[in-house]
This record gives sequence, structure tokens and C-alpha cells, in this order.
Amino acid sequence: MEIQVNGESREVPDKTTLTALLHTLNIVMDRVAVEVNLEILEPQEFHKRELRHGDQVEILSFIGGGGERDGGLED
Repeated sequence: MEIQVNGESREVPDKTTLTALLHTLNIVMDRVAVEVNLEILEPQEFHKRELRHGDQVEILSFIGGGGERDGGLED
């Protein structure tokens, strides 16, 4: 079946769960937010949510770090 992942078409087997999709994409589940058809899902729901033909999935990865950057303020 065909779904959209971050705006790109992707073929996945029927009854693919979000957990399986993230695993296939090599995405660590504890560092993402996932939206399916404009609904933000809780991580504990990923293994239950089977994708359907035409679903639009948006995956946002969180990147560690932070702190100040050069070029902002002068001393």
C-alpha cells in the first residue's frame, strides 16, 4: 500500500504499524514525534497504530544539544 512519509510516497506492507515503519527507517522511537493525518500520536500508541493506504505520516526527530551559538552577542 502507498502512504506519504514527510511528503514523499512510500510503499509499505498492509498492516504496517508505526513501530515497524520507524524501525524500517532506522529511527529511534524515543527521539521522535509522529503525526498521522494531522493527529499527533503518543509513543505508547505506535505499536497499535496500523497504517492505511493514503495515510500521511510526518516524523519529527529531536536533536540533542543546545547552548549559545557564536555570532549572536558581543561581549
